Amino acid sequence: MSTPPPSGALVRLSPRVRRLIAPNKGPFTFTGTCSYIVGDGSVAVIDPGPMDEGHIAALVDATQGEKITAIIVTHTHRDHSPGARLLQKATGAPIIGCAAHIPVQNHPSGRADTSHDLDYRPDQVLGDNDIHAGDGFSLKAIATPGHASNHLVFALLEENALFSGDHVMGWSTSVVAPPDGNMRDYLRSLERLHARDDSVYWPGHGDIIENPKRLVRGYILHRTQREAAILGRLGEGDTTIAEIVQGIYAGLDAKLQNAASLSVLAHLEDLVARGMVESDVGAATLDARYKIK
Repeated sequence: MSTPPPSGALVRLSPRVRRLIAPNKGPFTFTGTCSYIVGDGSVAVIDPGPMDEGHIAALVDATQGEKITAIIVTHTHRDHSPGARLLQKATGAPIIGCAAHIPVQNHPSGRADTSHDLDYRPDQVLGDNDIHAGDGFSLKAIATPGHASNHLVFALLEENALFSGDHVMGWSTSVVAPPDGNMRDYLRSLERLHARDDSVYWPGHGDIIENPKRLVRGYILHRTQREAAILGRLGEGDTTIAEIVQGIYAGLDAKLQNAASLSVLAHLEDLVARGMVESDVGAATLDARYKIK
């Protein structure tokens, strides 16, 4: 996978797809959120990104002489959906796609659910296997919970391609962070995508994924190996998430320490639910002590 161009560069990716990357580079967004323009003349915009007026203006400029007829959102993390409201204000196009986020209350992990855009209000919700029919293109919604409970990917039927949002990215595996992120759902969704035969993925961050089946298989293997590593650390006497992170993620950048802890928490939540690991407080939390059951 090659490094994608910087934000602000409009790139033609296929006969029906153009990409414009938002200027929100960071440790969890790579070079920025990928916004996609689908179609020609009458178009849809997928994931207009964060609340960034400059990026929305660039999307409007990129479609000058065309009509944006739909604003489509994969999920409601704040680097993907808030720009939909700005783009709707500029164009009048309806917001279509994932359902509004329902905040998780009183989750056993004790974590607050803070990563979502709570002001997102779609004009139309697409369910699993629903199709948005555009002018010369068809986008089929596929439910892929895990990274976010309301996550959808969109298959571009005319090109055997798939907009994979943050479920499969072109530079890194997805963060799965409780309470809304769920490791068991994430793995099931990966298995569902692996069973498909898409020729290419256009991800929410990173460049084109040209052998998606192999990459998805690798992501499943990665999570299987991470689970084994966690069980291994518990078997060697680690009892806390902090100890497990220190043992597994040697030399980890301090900026990613919290994400690593949440990833381990997600795995432990799954292992506790499956009866393989037990927690001294009965549930998977960041402060609990764990042991193999």
